[in-house]
Amino acid sequence: MTQKKRALVTGGNRGIGLAIARGLLAQCYETIITSRSLDDAKQATESLEGDVIPIELDISDDRSIEQALQTLTSRIDRLDVLINNAGIYPDKNTNILEISREVLESAMTTNTFGTIQMVQAFLPLLEKSEDARVINMSSGMGAFDGLTATATSYCLSKLALNGATIMLARSLQSQGIVVNSMCPGWVRTDMGGESAARSPEEGADTAIWLATEAPRSHTGKFWRDRKEIAF
Repeated sequence: MTQKKRALVTGGNRGIGLAIARGLLAQCYETIITSRSLDDAKQATESLEGDVIPIELDISDDRSIEQALQTLTSRIDRLDVLINNAGIYPDKNTNILEISREVLESAMTTNTFGTIQMVQAFLPLLEKSEDARVINMSSGMGAFDGLTATATSYCLSKLALNGATIMLARSLQSQGIVVNSMCPGWVRTDMGGESAARSPEEGADTAIWLATEAPRSHTGKFWRDRKEIAF
């Protein structure tokens, strides 16, 4: 009997993350969804159909990452897909000439450093998969031609995340682990707002494709709508 593939989606309790989880479950993946609140993760699980494991995880806190890893290691023997979807947008009424170090550090700690730490922590489980894939949720605002002066911490953290994606892909290529970044577009979520053009399902599509169908030769790239775009 063939084992189900297993995916972990950070920030999987709402928005794009929840849509990704729903799409993976539809393709019979066992799916782990995380939230900073275990209650929120459990509540989201009630809206999903399939094999779902809710976990408490704050990617800005190394101790929380380690605790989640310990919890999962007692329940699973491998991880096939890691989708680093959790992120924050702390920029409000500021620009690069005024933004504080505190706000910059907050965005970098979560959006960039948290993602790197997730890959480091879960690497032993990814190494046990025959088709390991890592997808990092980035943004067009992290591309060189998408940088703005008003979303300073978000832009810089996603720019750095794209750089980390390239470095991780090169570091893990010899182990057969595929790593990519993607831009979901402007999506109707708590972060994107109600005026956004895309639904969470549309924003999730490329992540699901990268996790399930994309050729393994595609690694260290940046994607939108299943097409490679420039960093």
